[in-house]
Amino acid sequence: MSPSTITLLFLVFAIVMFILEKIPLGLTATIVAIGLNVTGVLGSADTFAGYVNNNVILCVGMFVVGQALFETGMANKIGSVVTKFAKSERILIIAIMVIVGVMSGFLSNTGTAAVLIPVVCGIADESGYSRGKLLMPLVFAAALGGNLSIIGAPGNLMGIDAMNNLGIKTSFFEYATVGAPMLIIGIIYFAFIGYRFLPNTSGEGTADKQKDYSNVPKWKQITSLVVLILVILAMILEEQIGISLQVSACIGAIVLVALGVIDEKAALKSIDLKVVLLFGGSLALAKALETTGAGSMIADTIVGALGENPNPIILLLVIFLVGCVLTNFMSNTATTALMVPIAVSLAQSLGADPRSMIMATVISCSCAYATPIGMPANTMVVSLGGYKFNDYVKSGLPLIAVSFVICMVLLPILYPFFPG
Repeated sequence: MSPSTITLLFLVFAIVMFILEKIPLGLTATIVAIGLNVTGVLGSADTFAGYVNNNVILCVGMFVVGQALFETGMANKIGSVVTKFAKSERILIIAIMVIVGVMSGFLSNTGTAAVLIPVVCGIADESGYSRGKLLMPLVFAAALGGNLSIIGAPGNLMGIDAMNNLGIKTSFFEYATVGAPMLIIGIIYFAFIGYRFLPNTSGEGTADKQKDYSNVPKWKQITSLVVLILVILAMILEEQIGISLQVSACIGAIVLVALGVIDEKAALKSIDLKVVLLFGGSLALAKALETTGAGSMIADTIVGALGENPNPIILLLVIFLVGCVLTNFMSNTATTALMVPIAVSLAQSLGADPRSMIMATVISCSCAYATPIGMPANTMVVSLGGYKFNDYVKSGLPLIAVSFVICMVLLPILYPFFPG
């Protein structure tokens, strides 16, 4: 059996297992990586290179830096202060989406949602506002905000890694050129139109009580915020200061643990090994798709199905729609891991600049708005908001349509397929 055939079989296995989730996602990715090695498709160096990839290290460092903001209660405090200024339900929706969106650009979007859900439930219950009107915009803003920076979501780093491997320079706010308009228009959409599609429900569940952070020293809260800000600034000024993103993240994590802002146990617990294993294993699969020519075979098949010399815009549309469909039924990160190598191969088959295809892939894989299982935050609020499956469809599909239009308009302009 040829290496390309073996690679395609492992790709099919990964797709099926990612969708079914009968075994953990990280284990599936690891099985694929080891399987590619045992069958001789990849050598040991290529098999394990992904697990010590620069962007995996960046993820690990930011897990710790972000967790310190949650551990000290600083994230909770920021959310509470902002939302309490809202004087009406609609203004509260805007305030929630702004703060969650911005925080999710630099912290775990699932973690941000988890911290602020009890805050919002408490405000809704005290004020008489509908939980159903508030919680869905919260979780959607968490996903939208993830597209503000390269650290907004693990999938973002997969796209960045693919571009870097092709020799394309990227910036800390690489996704913000499209992500920021998506967040802003998403907020405007919910403030004036989407608001009407939200169910007026009080919810059936009981939110977890807000953790009492009164015994956390104020210096710890301030330090967690200062370190986060300094790390982000260091990442933005990477070239000027001569320190890589990964090192800045690690320095931030070391400072927080060394000062006792977050203890070692909490720091280690914050590192999501599922993401690390999924990232590492998926990069091994991406390498195999590239080196065996299997990725090119897939791209040629798709291009062939669209006729001779297909318009790159059509391919961009296909990539976006496929990513959107898959991500609403399986892990966002897993979907991104599967789609990015294919997007690269598609661009290369046309001789086009791959940035637009990669960006469309990553952003489409964050558009998990139409089902309650699209992302963990969606599932968190099902009972708390009293939501039914159709509530996600009614509110989420229009938001996907808005995101689709923004991407189709901006990406070809910002990242031309054939730059002159």
